[in-house]
Amino acid sequence: MGATDPAGPVMDRDEVDRALARLGAEHEAIETSLLALQDHAGRRLLEGAQLTGVTEERWAAAEASITLLWTYFDAYTDALRSAREIRSRRRWSSHEDLVELTELLRGEAVAVAGAATATANAPTLHGTSGKLSRRFSLAALVDVMNELYATSLDMVVAADAVWSALPARIDLLAAELQRTRKLAHSVGVRPGEHPAGDDLERITRTLTSLRERVVSDPLAYWRPAQGSSAPGGGRPDTTVYDREARALEEVRREIDAVLTVRQDAEQRLVKLRDVLSRADRTLAEARSARGEVLAKIAATEVPVVSGPPTQLQEQLATAAEYRRHAQWHRLSPLLESLEEKAEDELLRARESLTAVTAPLAVRAELRGRLDAYRAKVARHGLAEDPLLTERYDAARRMLWSAPCDLRVAEQAVLRYQQAAAEALGAPRVPGQGGPADRGVRERE
Repeated sequence: MGATDPAGPVMDRDEVDRALARLGAEHEAIETSLLALQDHAGRRLLEGAQLTGVTEERWAAAEASITLLWTYFDAYTDALRSAREIRSRRRWSSHEDLVELTELLRGEAVAVAGAATATANAPTLHGTSGKLSRRFSLAALVDVMNELYATSLDMVVAADAVWSALPARIDLLAAELQRTRKLAHSVGVRPGEHPAGDDLERITRTLTSLRERVVSDPLAYWRPAQGSSAPGGGRPDTTVYDREARALEEVRREIDAVLTVRQDAEQRLVKLRDVLSRADRTLAEARSARGEVLAKIAATEVPVVSGPPTQLQEQLATAAEYRRHAQWHRLSPLLESLEEKAEDELLRARESLTAVTAPLAVRAELRGRLDAYRAKVARHGLAEDPLLTERYDAARRMLWSAPCDLRVAEQAVLRYQQAAAEALGAPRVPGQGGPADRGVRERE
């Protein structure tokens, strides 16, 4: 038992039996894994697919690895069978048997002759590049098989995951795309005539190209998980698919908008005509009011009132033509633009009317103020006061004469307010020139 050889100390019978049991269990586990890999749906798909790109390269290496795996497994099986045969020669193994078993179970006793066709594309392991045969211990052979199995399974699982995830989703999106194309065609959204039609054509081309590449080169759409060493650790890359799905959703919203236009186009056109008509009437009122202001108010600037824009009316007529010929895809953006412009035009007309009639509003405010003070004076029994009467009549003549000088009329109203305030014992009206006004009263 003390003799030694390259395999180390000679094993005793118990060590041999334990080693054979362990190696037998490993053999069974490896065989189960290899058979599962052989039957894996992804591997069968890879064998029958027309591969391109990175998948073609990696599958060539994986195929060589799988072939090499079976070669190594057969060598492992033969070595384990030989060890079992030696152990079964006699119940109590002789020293010579134990030496032989020690060499077989612990030493590099397994010679694997690798054919060039089997190893040409296989990954290089532990510096064995260029060698057509190697000698392994059974433990080392298990390690090599585990490494080859992990890399092969990783490739198969990754390809299968992409094929399971993306083509079906692409097909569903393509079916939705076809429904959207039919709906788009029914409302006039066609390539070359509407941006959404061009988008549908681009999405169709992209999805067709994406599916073809996913089928032939699935690993181009695989993103390994960072820091993960487990076979198949990662996820399919759906970036292109997600982008086109979002683009199709935007097109659907655009077509929905066109459909909405088809449903309520007449109502919106009626509303547009009404808004533009109100804007025209307001501008006409502003022009009429400007003439009145120029006739009744002197020494003031009155803004010029422009006429209604003919461009909006022309666009409204174009919109009606689009509706008449069911060109909904053209009517949709035109209506949105017209609705905004029509509201702006009505606002502009109202602002013009307000600006033009501002002098009349000032005159009306001065008249109201004058009459309000007149009523207040009358309530206090001062209606017959000579000074108040004189100043009231002067202000009234200015405000009710045409053309009315608003600046002079305002000063007359302020003088009447000041006189009324003094007569009633109230504080001086702010803004009234004090000394000048007292001089006028003294002269009177």
